[in-house]
Amino acid sequence: MYSIEGKRVWVAGHSGLVGSAVLRQLGAYNCKVLTASHSELDLTRQSDTEAWIDAHKPDAVILAAAHVGGIHANNTYPADFIYRNLAIAQNVIHASYKQNVEKLLFLGSSCIYPRQALNPIQEDMLLTGSLESTNEPYAIAKIAGIKLCQSYRRQYGCDYISAMPCNLYGEGDTYDLQNSHVIPALIMKVHNAKRDGDDHVEMWGNGTPRREFLHVDDLARGLIHILRHYSDIEPINMGAGADVSIMDVMQTVCDVIGYQGEIVRNTSMPDGVMQKLMDSSKIQALGWTPEIDLREGIQRAYDDYLKRY
Repeated sequence: MYSIEGKRVWVAGHSGLVGSAVLRQLGAYNCKVLTASHSELDLTRQSDTEAWIDAHKPDAVILAAAHVGGIHANNTYPADFIYRNLAIAQNVIHASYKQNVEKLLFLGSSCIYPRQALNPIQEDMLLTGSLESTNEPYAIAKIAGIKLCQSYRRQYGCDYISAMPCNLYGEGDTYDLQNSHVIPALIMKVHNAKRDGDDHVEMWGNGTPRREFLHVDDLARGLIHILRHYSDIEPINMGAGADVSIMDVMQTVCDVIGYQGEIVRNTSMPDGVMQKLMDSSKIQALGWTPEIDLREGIQRAYDDYLKRY
């Protein structure tokens, strides 16, 4: 067990969806939480990152900072996704090594796994096949982060670990019809359709692909749990334990918002892989399981959307 009591814990990316949830969960621990806004620190700049870590000397790092987006954003801005995420990973991980950080947790993504991986996807499926083309640049950057953690562990004995979450949603998400992830995009579309009195709402793709969705507060609890209880060279999956079709998600969003119009499929938009369900038995054996079901999570996300937007 790694104790964070009395430690200086840097949450890199604290203002994002994951980082803000981690901050909420760390409030239950007697630790000093370190943060730096993007205006204070650009993690894509190596010298600035090293100077900040040298000045603040964190004991532990949760690397949740990333340049993220949905299928459309990944397709449209592949250079941004690979460059920024590669830079963030290498700069924070190397600077943490130079400053003798005791433990580092790198946040990856389920998109690191091959497009044709057998479901449920186990951790050893990494690099056994071709990636999904719609988010390959982002996935490659995340794989590089995993390999950095593994390499620093092998060469220098650093206690660096990697977590692979499934699709995330919840309070603090970004709402943008072009660039958001699935659930926030659907919430915004359905809310606007109800507000404007539209008799139909568009859904990208045909609705049949199945995805696994984890509320970000469940993820945050899990991240702190593995920071304290996991130390291994292999990445560890963090999923909800069940998948659901995009159409079912859309219908749940409509039900939560109270929209009764028609759902129209836009099949000209890409679906991505048809199923993505991860095997999370390793983390479940460590004592973590998600607590927030999809309907409750979408209700909480929608309440947050109404409050913030």
